[in-house]
Amino acid sequence: MILTAGFGEGHNSAARGLRDGIRRVAPEAAQVQLHDLFAEAYGLGNDWARVLYMGMISRTPRVWRAIYNWLDRQEKFAPDYRIFVALKNRFARLLTEFQPDVVVSVYPAYPHILDDLLGQNGISQPKRVIVITDSISVNAIWYRCCSDYFLLPNEQSAAVLLQAGIEPEKIKIFGFPVHPIFAQPSEVRLPPSNGTGQRVLYIINAANSAAPQLVRRLAGLPQIQLTVTVGRDAGLKISVEKIRRTVTQEFETVEWSDELPRLLRANHLVISKAGGATVQEAMAAGCPMIINHIIPGQEEGNARFIVEAKSGVVALTHDAVISAVQNAFANDAAQWREWSHNISNLGRPTASLDIAKFLLSL
Repeated sequence: MILTAGFGEGHNSAARGLRDGIRRVAPEAAQVQLHDLFAEAYGLGNDWARVLYMGMISRTPRVWRAIYNWLDRQEKFAPDYRIFVALKNRFARLLTEFQPDVVVSVYPAYPHILDDLLGQNGISQPKRVIVITDSISVNAIWYRCCSDYFLLPNEQSAAVLLQAGIEPEKIKIFGFPVHPIFAQPSEVRLPPSNGTGQRVLYIINAANSAAPQLVRRLAGLPQIQLTVTVGRDAGLKISVEKIRRTVTQEFETVEWSDELPRLLRANHLVISKAGGATVQEAMAAGCPMIINHIIPGQEEGNARFIVEAKSGVVALTHDAVISAVQNAFANDAAQWREWSHNISNLGRPTASLDIAKFLLSL
């Protein structure tokens, strides 16, 4: 049983990667259920909570930072989740009906609810596994709970748990469970040049009203072959399409699709926020990043990981983004070549398959 929640697309991306990895490793032997228990238990109420959450992190980041830091200081979390009676009842029914051998949580609330349902003592049945989707800035809510194993995206994140006193034998480093398609061979990405072009992918984030302005400026850069993803936002799509009809240099727009692995592999640069899934997928694809938005707390470590590995840059204004793109491709793309070399050594494209094998071994 894989448990996720829609408060950030990274959790859902990790859950889907795990599910698809298990299905590829053991298509006949394993039964997999994937649940967003918050959505299933609360329906429209959960939708409103997601809207409020996205609005808070976008419009009042200082408020979210204060909440995030407050959570990190807490010692016990299970009592805070006792108010979710409908969720707990549904969870208990699913555990009884499905009788999972392993429960995998990719959202930090579920382990605490499991503590309340099953207790914290002894070897658990089912096995409890937590897949942590953040890098470096790992909040205590992820690990101050009962779990048989904690699966981490990298050594730097594992060090946080070790520092907090988690037993080393419980910590496993597999990488972020990106879609198994990243493990398949792909065409070699040729360096940017006059012949191959300078291909830039701009993944627009939710609630980013200034994004169309950046699209217009990127479309005005000479030699840039631009692709813009607009997701499921109909209003954003209309705004970007208006720009596409008025600029002289054509660019491609892409709605929500399963094409992101292909797009990341095909482009030389990706401009996006420092989301856990996006950063890890860019690493798996060997695509350097220009990070133009960071959610305080959980995404700060992701951005720091990219910058410290010299695999991209943080550029939080439109001017900074344009400058970063130009600098990356200047001097025969010298900056891009350094970033590309470094990020190609960071990715773990087989992570979902490796994790699947580990989970099946339990």
